[in-house]
Parts: sequence; C-alpha cells; structure tokens
Amino acid sequence: MTLERVDVFVAGGGLAGLAAAAAFAEAGFSVLLADPAPAPSGDPAQDRRSTAFLGPSRDLLARIGLWDRLAPHAVPLDGLRIVDTAGWPPEIRETRDFRPQDLGEETFGWNLPNARARHEMVASLSRQPQVKLAWGTGFAGLLTRTSEARVTLTDGRRIAARLCIAADGRASPLREAAGITATTRRYGQKVFAFNATHPVPHDNVSTEVYNEGGAFTTVPLADLDGRPASAIVWMNYGRRAADLAAMDAADFDAEMTLRACNLLGPMERAGPMGQWPIVTRTADRLTAERTALVAEAAHVLPPIGAQGLNTSLHDIALLADLAREAPDRLGAADHLARYERARARDIALRARVIDLYNRLCQSGPAQPLRRAGLRLVHDMPGLRRAVMQAGMGGR
Repeated sequence: MTLERVDVFVAGGGLAGLAAAAAFAEAGFSVLLADPAPAPSGDPAQDRRSTAFLGPSRDLLARIGLWDRLAPHAVPLDGLRIVDTAGWPPEIRETRDFRPQDLGEETFGWNLPNARARHEMVASLSRQPQVKLAWGTGFAGLLTRTSEARVTLTDGRRIAARLCIAADGRASPLREAAGITATTRRYGQKVFAFNATHPVPHDNVSTEVYNEGGAFTTVPLADLDGRPASAIVWMNYGRRAADLAAMDAADFDAEMTLRACNLLGPMERAGPMGQWPIVTRTADRLTAERTALVAEAAHVLPPIGAQGLNTSLHDIALLADLAREAPDRLGAADHLARYERARARDIALRARVIDLYNRLCQSGPAQPLRRAGLRLVHDMPGLRRAVMQAGMGGR
C-alpha cells in the first residue's frame, strides 16, 4: 500500500485534536487527523457536556481561525460565585463573588456545548486544504525512527509523519504505543454532566456550590425551550452517585434543587445524563521519539475551575508555536525536549493544586478550613487577583 506523507498526524477528533489540527495547519504544516468515531453531527445527544473557554483559549482559537464560527454559540461567563455549605439539606455558610473586572477583563470566558463546538470546528477544518480528516478510522500501530514516524490506521493506510500528536483521550492508544506510562490517583467520586432548566435567570454567572462529596457547578447556557438553562457538573461520592442515578426524574430534580440551595429555583434535568469516575491521571512523560502527548492523553484533572480543556489548549499552543519558530525541526528531539520542559512543570503544578483542592472540597470535616480559605482568597484584593490570574492560565 502507498505510504502517505504528512507533516503532522493527530490521533483523536475531540475538541483538543481538532484544535491541534487547526493550530498546525495555521502554522503552515500539513495535517492528517484520524478518529475511530463517525464525524460529529452537532447533535447534542453525542455529547451532553459543555466547555468554558477562558481568555487565553479564546485567543488561540481566534488566531487559528476557529473562534468566528464558535462565537455565535457562546454564552459569556461574566462572574463566578462560590457558595460553601454544610449539612443536608445544605445550609449556606459563606458566599463570595468573583468578577472579571478585577483583572481588567469584561468576562472570564465563554461556555459552549461540546457537540456544537465540535461541529463548527469540523466545518471550518473541512475547508482547510492542508487538513485531512479521517473519520471512522482509528490508530492501529506506530513505528518511529529519528527522521519520522510510521503510523498504521485501522483501514490499513500507512502514514509517514514528522510529528505524531496523541489527543486520543485518557486511555490513549497512541500513548501506549509510544511506551509512555501514566500515574492515576482515584477519589471514589463520580461526576454527572447534563443540562438543566430553571426559572431564575443565571445572569451569565457560573456558580460552584461546595458540600460533602465535591462541587455542584452551574455554567450558563443559552435558553432551552424559552427557559433559562445551565450546564450542570455534579460531583459525588460513588455510593451517593449510584443512589441519585437510580432515582426517578421527579426525585432527582428535587435532590438537584436542594443541592443547588434553590439559588436558581426549582430545577429540571433536560435530556440524558453522562457520568464518569473522577481521577487525576498524568503521563509520566509528555514525549517519545517523534511523538507528543496533549490534552487527556497527557493529563486528566478533576472537573474544577474549567482547567481541563484550557490546560489542553495551552499544550497545543506551545507545541505549535515551537514548531512555527523552527519549522525544519518539527518533531525532532530538540522540539520535543523544549515542549516537555515547558509543559511538564505547569501540568504537574496544576495537577497537585487541583488534587489538593478537590480533597479539601469533598470533605465534610474540612468545611471550616474551606470556608476560611474562601474568605482569605476573596477578601485580600492582591491574593484574589493572583488566584484568578492563575486560574485563567496566567493571561
């Protein structure tokens, strides 16, 4: 079979893989992206999650030609409210509001449904002459040498690439083929992700309500069927999650409204619900010969503070920028070494901070310490700005 040559092979057609394809195409490289799933249709049933794109991520997406298609579907995040509670039914003990104006910004970010975002990104990439999209085609094998990588796909095609990018998820087949191991920390928690409607407008404010078991987060969405709506990210201990998942719709909605402290009025789940175990997983290396890991192939973080995909887009921006600086060194040992040095420390630090924060926020006995920390961070303006700046990626 003929050997097909490209500059960059991307494994994985999620948001991160699509962004990587766009970033390298914008930098002047030819790209082939392969994903075993069918092409995304934009149907919300494909992915009930949404993603909050923070300022630096929006800047990257604008630079690589994707944001103009995404912006019409985005809801701005004009504030963040942290609510600390104790007991059940939960009683509010402390509330603090964080505003982007403290950082000289109009908004913290923009929330988009994942299905819509992927659909628009694919539509944009489909018109890119330097990008080939191979849907329904998975990664099957890898053989590397100092000058290039040879990739075999599930349809039998053979690809020669100067750089292979693993953006194929937390169980990344490309990472495994490259011989890179990963370290996992488990918490005994699960997260629910779904949409809900409510009578009280969210006013473009995202709210995190802390109680035993983790955070309950509402993220603003556009109205659904004429009613205010939010994306819900609800963390619980495993046993509690199982009990909730077994409830009928009315009981589930009542428990959800209680967990949200009735801040948005009576809430109703809209559509099906996804659930996943919460882990921290970090790759023990970010690179191998002619191979770089990004996104969940490199790091899986608990769903706190919109750090997951935004950290992934930091990976992609740096990897592409380094290639743009020295195009002839794409995928070479020095290119990958610079990427490893620059990203490994940031990823490790974010993983440690979010791990600690999650442990603190899921524990009932830690509630007084959590409440004191919230007061400290919010009520000291310099510290508040520093924490907010770090959460937005140091923009």
